[in-house]
Order: sequence, then structure tokens, then C-alpha cells
Amino acid sequence: MGVEMLGYIERPSPVHRLTGTTKLIGFLLWTTATMFTYDTRVLLLLGLASVGLFLVSRIRFREVRFVLVFTALFVLINAFAVYLFEPEQGVAIYGTRHVLWEGIGRFTLTAEQLFYLFNLILKYSVIVPVAVLFLVTTHPTEFASSLNRIGVPYKVAFAVSLALRYIPDVQQDFRTIADAQEARGVTVTHGPLLKRAKHSLNILLPLLFTSLERIETVSNAMDLRGFGAERKRTWYNQRPMTRADFLAIGLVLLLTIFSFSVTFYDGSRFYNPF
Repeated sequence: MGVEMLGYIERPSPVHRLTGTTKLIGFLLWTTATMFTYDTRVLLLLGLASVGLFLVSRIRFREVRFVLVFTALFVLINAFAVYLFEPEQGVAIYGTRHVLWEGIGRFTLTAEQLFYLFNLILKYSVIVPVAVLFLVTTHPTEFASSLNRIGVPYKVAFAVSLALRYIPDVQQDFRTIADAQEARGVTVTHGPLLKRAKHSLNILLPLLFTSLERIETVSNAMDLRGFGAERKRTWYNQRPMTRADFLAIGLVLLLTIFSFSVTFYDGSRFYNPF
């Protein structure tokens, strides 16, 4: 039961010292640059940059391993589904057809399809680690203040902050309930799949009621403090922008401009080596 979920991880790193607004703007620019391109050269460059960010942030792989491995499995399943429903998508995109394996019916394997699926996997591999890095290096309250600073209503921003803040608490409740159930001989880690699914209800139902009780407690506390009575509010964790913040935003902006320039210089989002 040692699964780690997303949560803020304190580290003395340059990434942590950036304000939440900087990291949010940088993440939005990074996402835009990644989602609009299928250029392999750009995606590889962004991938190397994401690895560099992880090294600079001092976040260890084992601390976010569960989320990254789960995402990798999802990406592979997604790529397989794309091939299953459209095995000739790469041929339609690149305009050539180099058959590597003659399959059954329409299920042939072409170099174009493999290259397209490689770019699809690479796209997710570039954006997901940066999203994870953004979440684990930004304090929930600072994240909420950054959302409010760019125009999101503070009630919505505070709701997002609470959701992120209580992920570790919900995880701890899950572990506590699971340990209590295993002490009674009910386990979700061994046995037939249907039996494990049935036993999972013995954990999920208490976890649901515990979460609802926590929600009620927090809601009452917020009402007693007059939350939502004013149109604006101040933030304890909001920090002023520094030279490092403007430099970071400028670097990500230049990277985004470079991505668009390389991607659309010939009028196509796809790099065609064929």
C-alpha cells in the first residue's frame, strides 16, 4: 500500500523558488507548444528540456513513479487503440506507404503508421511529466493565488487549491482503511479479480463517508469565517514576480515561438521524413 499520489513536495530548487503565476503561465505555454506540433525534432527538444527541468527541480523519480507509470500505460493503450481503429492514419498523413508487415485485412503495419504512433507517444511523454512537475513543485495555496492573478474567480481558485491540498489526506485515509480491512482478513491485493473488486467496496464506502465528513467540516469552517462575502481577497502565499520569473517566462515563450516556427514553416504540423 505504498502508492504515492500527487502532492506538493518541498525542495530547495530554482523551480520551487519561481512564483505560482510563473509556473502556471509557463505550463500553459508549454502545453500550447506541445499540443500544436507533431514535428519529431521539436518534440525531442521539448522532451530533453522536460528531463532537464526534472533534474533542476530535484524531484526524484520514485516520488512520482506511480503517476508516471500509470500515465505510460494509458499512453500505450491509447496508441494501440489508434492503430486498432485507424491502422492507415500515418499513410493518409504522410502520403506514402512502406509496408513492414502484411497483416490480416486492413491491419497492416507500415513505417508511416509506426512513425505517427511514435510521435503521438512522444507528445504525451513530453507534456505529462511537466504537468506532474508543475503540481508537485507548486504549493496549492500559491497555485490558487496564481489562478486568481490571471483572472480566475477566487472561489474557483480556492476550490482547486482545496482539491490539491486534500489529495494526500484522502490517500492516507485510503491506506488506514485498507490496513484495517486487511487486519480483518479482507484484502484487495490478492485473490480473484471479482473478489478483489467486491472487497474494494469495503474500502471505498468508508472512504466516501470520511471525505464527505471532511467536506462538511471545511465548509462550515469557511462559512464561519465569511468566505465568499467579498468580491476580492488577498493571498498569504502570493509572492511578487522577480527577475528569475520574467526570465523563465521569456525562455518558455521563446521555446514556444521556436516550436511554432519549426512546425508551420512549410504549412504542415507533421514532420515528414519519407
